[in-house]
Amino acid sequence: MPKAICIGELLIDFATARKIKVPLAELIKSAKLEELMMTLNFGWAPGGAPANVSVGLAKLRIDCGFIGKIGDDPFGDILRKTLEDYSVDTSYLKQEKGTRTTLAFVATREDESKDIFFYRNPGADILLRTDEIDASYIASAEVFHWGSVSLSHSPSREAVMRAIQIAADNGLLMSYDPNWRPTLWDAPEEAAKDLIWQTMRFANVAKLAEEEWEFITGTTDLDEGSKKLLDVGVNLVVVTRGKEGCYYNDGVSKGYVEGFKVNVVDPLGAGDGFVAAMLSELMKEEKGTNLSDSRLREIMVYANAAGALTCTKKGVIPALPTAVEIERFLNE
Repeated sequence: MPKAICIGELLIDFATARKIKVPLAELIKSAKLEELMMTLNFGWAPGGAPANVSVGLAKLRIDCGFIGKIGDDPFGDILRKTLEDYSVDTSYLKQEKGTRTTLAFVATREDESKDIFFYRNPGADILLRTDEIDASYIASAEVFHWGSVSLSHSPSREAVMRAIQIAADNGLLMSYDPNWRPTLWDAPEEAAKDLIWQTMRFANVAKLAEEEWEFITGTTDLDEGSKKLLDVGVNLVVVTRGKEGCYYNDGVSKGYVEGFKVNVVDPLGAGDGFVAAMLSELMKEEKGTNLSDSRLREIMVYANAAGALTCTKKGVIPALPTAVEIERFLNE
């Protein structure tokens, strides 16, 4: 049985390195798909944040399983094979008959912000059902990781919430990366935020990106926002800050850890590489949390290195580093 389990979306990323001036959704609506693909020179690769983390953990020698749903199409077949090629257990990766695999179009705006347009109506990833969740499979693991994308619609919302409850009831180390994507939700922003906070109380470790911090916590201040998260039961709050590194706060220790300078080829998935590396180190500790400040800083340095290395190659999954690559990078 896997030691770590990730649940959520597994999809195909169509990404372009070209900068765009207007929202990607407008470009897609105003152009023929073939013309858009040629103009922006999209390349495609397997993706989905929880799936990326599952591969990241597997590449760091952690037995990992993935729970999710793919479409009954060639993309779905490719995604299953990709996870299996990296030794991720796919026993509970379901395939929905008559449904297409979700696609995500990714571009960068001129201000360097990421613009993502999801193509699903519905996509297979949001069709996971509660009766497809196996309690014994989850209960046998040590770590459980999820995001909020799969909470955006039913029936996957109820399925993921059931899985979260099972994992919490069995004492797993609970890891949450909201990965806020406003265009995906079938609910108003405030209702979506309420749901994100409902599941936040189950998290031992909450990793947020700086760009979603204000929306979720209601403040730009990292100390103030962290207190809100710690007050609902989170043990360790981590904020990724791109090339600036990260911030951490467990209610006792807090601080900033500087990032690494690398030649950035593709920043997509850096946060997923960070999460996988962080979890692999937390799993070495008896309780995973309540660590000394020096140990927390070591873990953040290790995770920063993994995030930086993920940026140095195209395509998230191939770019996710191994333990050997991280150690070599840190020793240079």
